[in-house]
Amino acid sequence: MSRSRSGPLLALSLLLAFPSVPGPLAGQSTSAVSGADARPTAAPAFSVTRAPGSIRIDGVMDDPGWQNAVPIPLDWEWTPGDNTVPPVRSACHVTFDDDNLYLGCRAWDPDPGAIRARYFDRDNTSRLVRDDHFNVLIDPFNDQRRAFQFRISALGGQADALLSTAEGFEDFSWDAIWSSAGRLDTEGYVVEAAIPFRSLRFPRTDAVQTWGFIFERSWPRNVRHRMQSAPRDRRNTCLLCEANKLTGFQGITPGRNLEFGPTLTADRTDVRTPFPSGPMVGGDATPEFGMDLRWGISPNLSLNATANPDFSQVEADAAQLEVNTRFALFFPEKRPFFLEGADLFSTPLQAVFTRTVADPTAGLKLSGKVGAGSRTGFGVFAARDELTNLLFPANQGSGSTSLDQDSYTAVGRLRRDIGQSSYVGALYTGRFGDGYGNQVAGFDSFHQLTRSSSVRAQVLGSMTEYPAAVRTGFGQPAGTFTGSAVLLSYNYFSARWFGGVDYTDLSPRFRADVGFIPRVDTRSIGANGGRIFRQQRGWYNQIFLGGFYNRTHDHGGGLTDESFGWFGNYSGPLQSSGGLHYTHSRTRFLDRLYDLDQLHASASIQPTGSLVIGVSSSFGETIDFTNARASNQVSVRPSVRLSLGRGLGVDLSHLVQRLSHEGDEVFTANLFQSRVLYQFSMRTMVRGILQYRSVDRNPAKYSRPVNRFEEGLFGQFLFSYKVNPQTVLFLGYSENDSGNQAVDLTRVNRTFFAKVGYAWRP
Repeated sequence: MSRSRSGPLLALSLLLAFPSVPGPLAGQSTSAVSGADARPTAAPAFSVTRAPGSIRIDGVMDDPGWQNAVPIPLDWEWTPGDNTVPPVRSACHVTFDDDNLYLGCRAWDPDPGAIRARYFDRDNTSRLVRDDHFNVLIDPFNDQRRAFQFRISALGGQADALLSTAEGFEDFSWDAIWSSAGRLDTEGYVVEAAIPFRSLRFPRTDAVQTWGFIFERSWPRNVRHRMQSAPRDRRNTCLLCEANKLTGFQGITPGRNLEFGPTLTADRTDVRTPFPSGPMVGGDATPEFGMDLRWGISPNLSLNATANPDFSQVEADAAQLEVNTRFALFFPEKRPFFLEGADLFSTPLQAVFTRTVADPTAGLKLSGKVGAGSRTGFGVFAARDELTNLLFPANQGSGSTSLDQDSYTAVGRLRRDIGQSSYVGALYTGRFGDGYGNQVAGFDSFHQLTRSSSVRAQVLGSMTEYPAAVRTGFGQPAGTFTGSAVLLSYNYFSARWFGGVDYTDLSPRFRADVGFIPRVDTRSIGANGGRIFRQQRGWYNQIFLGGFYNRTHDHGGGLTDESFGWFGNYSGPLQSSGGLHYTHSRTRFLDRLYDLDQLHASASIQPTGSLVIGVSSSFGETIDFTNARASNQVSVRPSVRLSLGRGLGVDLSHLVQRLSHEGDEVFTANLFQSRVLYQFSMRTMVRGILQYRSVDRNPAKYSRPVNRFEEGLFGQFLFSYKVNPQTVLFLGYSENDSGNQAVDLTRVNRTFFAKVGYAWRP
């Protein structure tokens, strides 16, 4: 998934990899405008007509239904050019019948042999964005706030998402059932798609409807060229405000929009008892039946329910090193029930983080819009959990524990759209168990002041009570206690300049147990700003140069953190990118203030369409939190991504982290990760994952006894067959191995698992 981010850093991360292009091809239209100070022309509007005949989705637009479908040219290259004439020609078509919306796009290419076209697993966007593909944004309510996104590769591969412009939220966890096909030919390639109206939400009316559309083609060669059917203003952060308007939709309905998703899962886990000398003790097979329900009650309102849900994570979490850390590590949510509609529950302070619901047995969610003009959105969900995970935040670190008891989680969200792209919202979260309760409530707002500037604000209050054993074991307050949180930020992003200021205040007793806020007792101010340089040709395409300052006090008035520095980011030919980031910081730990200097550097290059090479590193001073002293740290992480033929993909990375004190090694940690997959087709895949971790310590440099050496190995094999997002077959095996200075790597446990899912749409 893509998590919500705001302000200049969001825009910076989105734009860093967009290098520049050579001049336009001879003989092309010159209707596009260019220049950072030029105001783009208005997006052209089009009329669509009902298909006069049948359409078969096969990547060949020769069916009777395509007759009279108006062509929509993609006349503007928005990156690396600035609304310049595209280097290649593209056109898309739209039509419909009673049941489906049909999309067809032709991509002309001067060198069809250079088209990057591979098989990939559905929604594998990390591989999709490196291949030739089309992207279509559809705004059926024409309110310029949220859109359905459909990406189609040159071979017909699919990715879909929900786009929410105010939050900057691109949610690829959303899945629709639709069909697509792609075919290469001597002129380039063609893609076709049929999107059932029951997979979309739109007004239920007999009147003619006008929808917002944006068609985009991605043409990755020496650089990644991106061309659109509408010009894009780099000073305007409202993307959907610049969409083409397509009118003529009439006599269509989203239908009952009812979907059942029965699943059957089974797994067996064997455990070595006792470790390491005992035998592997076979576990019992545990088949379980589950059911998911999705019901579009109206075009604006949907209900999701689940009984005995399958929340198994077929995709393993990316491993992280947990040495020399102060605060809890973040792992993103991947479970479909919680991810659907996640943009509505996103707020500047992460008061909702659904991975806190660890082992649910049932869940219910209702979300949508109500009221005149559908400007009021709401969402509620509830879940019963058989495990209660608790996080104890503080200024100097965070702790955690798990209670083997049931808990109940409830979340409510209300948001009112204002004007073109602003909103105000309210949020409530609650979690309750035996002797335990946590409630959070508050308000937040987002206001688009100008096309380039915005402000965000949020105020929260919490009320918490822990069981007696938790209070005494983790030093938490007795009885019921309260806390508060405040956030204010201003952000500016234009074609040439970016900047922002922010203020946050988290009281010592603030708790958000349904969210992820690992540090409290802070009052922080921050500012950043910089300049953007762009050019169409040359040794660079984009350069960001800027600086920042942050300062944090605890609620006793003591300085706990202060940092300032500068950064530079570059993108250029061969889809290359790089960054250099210097920070001077003052950090308090155990009543001592440390002065630290650090340098971070990263680089990436794609010398061919099949190979991506990258490296990230950091050097400088840090705090040895285990031994409470200043030390030096070096970390280097090289990575390689290789694509061979249509189906083979290999991802490799190796992080080496070394901590030293007065020239002597304290520890050296390694984290190696590999992922090898083979796609037989867009539906069928096999994949292997291997993660190896080791920590080699120097006991003489520790103030307390430690293990000299520890290592761990995780492996997973998966066979996957997907007809659509819900009709699936998974077969897999995984195991964990562990070792130390006295024991070689020995298998701790192993798991065999299977899942069958089916999407039934009556």
